Amino acid sequence: MSPDPDGHDEGAREMLVSRYPSRVGRYVVVVLGVLLAALPVLPARAQAAPYVKYYTVESAYAGKPEGLRDIAERFLGTRDRAEEIFNLNVGRAQPGGGALTDPSQLRAGWHLVLPWDAVGDGVERGSLPSPSSPSARPPSGGASAAPPATNPLPRPTIPSPSPTPSPSGTNKPGSGGAKCGTATRGDKDRADWAERRMSPERAWSRSRGEGQMIAIVDSGVDGSLAELRGRVTQGMDVVAGSGRGDVDCLGTGTAMAGIAIAQSGSKGKVTGVAPEATVMPVRVVTTKAESQPADQAAGIEVAVAAGATVIALGSYVDPNVPAVAEAIATAVKHDIVVVSAADLESSDPESGLPDRGMLRVGGIDGDGKMAASYRAGGVDVVAPAVDVASLGIGGAGEFVGSGTQYAVAYAAGQAALVRSAYPNLSAAQVTERIRSTASRTAETSEDPASYGDGVIDPFTSVNAAMESDGGAAAPNGPPAGDSDSSTSGGQVAIFVLIGLVLVAVTVLSVMRLRTVLRSDDRKDPEPELDAPAMRPADPSDAQRLR
Repeated sequence: MSPDPDGHDEGAREMLVSRYPSRVGRYVVVVLGVLLAALPVLPARAQAAPYVKYYTVESAYAGKPEGLRDIAERFLGTRDRAEEIFNLNVGRAQPGGGALTDPSQLRAGWHLVLPWDAVGDGVERGSLPSPSSPSARPPSGGASAAPPATNPLPRPTIPSPSPTPSPSGTNKPGSGGAKCGTATRGDKDRADWAERRMSPERAWSRSRGEGQMIAIVDSGVDGSLAELRGRVTQGMDVVAGSGRGDVDCLGTGTAMAGIAIAQSGSKGKVTGVAPEATVMPVRVVTTKAESQPADQAAGIEVAVAAGATVIALGSYVDPNVPAVAEAIATAVKHDIVVVSAADLESSDPESGLPDRGMLRVGGIDGDGKMAASYRAGGVDVVAPAVDVASLGIGGAGEFVGSGTQYAVAYAAGQAALVRSAYPNLSAAQVTERIRSTASRTAETSEDPASYGDGVIDPFTSVNAAMESDGGAAAPNGPPAGDSDSSTSGGQVAIFVLIGLVLVAVTVLSVMRLRTVLRSDDRKDPEPELDAPAMRPADPSDAQRLR
């Protein structure tokens, strides 16, 4: 076997190299094993604390010790719901040690998570305090209870009546026992323009809104309609303080729900933008088309506590009321898309409204003209709002109506499509995607201040590739807990550790190879080669040299 230029036998080198990978492999396996064992103790990404309604138990109420049945009657209108409160809190660690295990045993200072429709003095809203935080409250006579630590929006004290019966028939019970009328039928032929313009069915191959809950804060929703059956929760009647929201005397909330999620029924052809989404009706008006600011704000808070992913604000909610603006900001902070009507010219905009995560929608008619005089710069996008077909209440079937709230419903349905197609997008990214994919027309190009970014486009919003998504928009991918970063802190730590391991393995490998080669040099010194033997001189050589 011939020596190489450095004097080493090539076979010896091959033998060293063949032994070398097995040793390095063992190093790699050991180090990676240590790394994998350390993964469980890596710091996990901090998750946002859930937004809940809760009550801090007092040492006494109205001169008597606190009990679950009394708490249920006070905040939920019936003692029969005490079991719900027990199930929400059983076994959870409480301040001062201990946990709820016996429904008859409560301690002052414990925090009881309440159902989302709980209303009354003493109901607090926000993140549940940690068990280590002091929270004992002094005895109270009821209405004079200490103010909640989270400073909930002020609401008038309202007695808690029994829950409203389930809707049935064409006349449904409203506030104070008033009967609801039926909606007026419209001319469906002239209203097809809105459905043709939106063409939501083009987006359904990518998304139908599955997994999304749209809270409609308006007049309630007629949950008995075939086109909505199975897609409407019982909701909440904020005006009464308890009871169902799936009844509607005015019809606007039902029409919004039809635009957003309706299924094609046997008697009609109205189909919503996101037919597999769910609607939660939050009732802030009953038989009179006027709502109180406290009820408007409380309606938004109820939607947040119930876990809505999109909130659609109807015509009875004014975002420029300070309490309402604060509730909207809270919703956006909890990663909920809020859709509202754009400001009119006469409105006084509230400075506390969020810039991102909220969508202000203007209305247009079939010719692309604005449905109202909106404030310049106060419109993000526009959608159909004049002669729009939807569902009527009380068995009226399809009807045609006009109002910016119907443009809100179209945009809310689109937001549900986007959130379902891209569940890892934040509320701010969802609204940005809707605005960026809006279509321009001759009218919108001539007056961008009034039309905002243009007419909403459901199809493009769920199919377009967007650089602004920052790589977060993996279609139908797993949701990301932090919308501001596509990589969690724990993942970053893993990548850093892997990089350090690879560098260490490389350095150790080089050092090991050099050590092995030097050891071989010492054990097998280079042999001295003898000079070639001289053969005897041949007389003929001298003759040839001559």
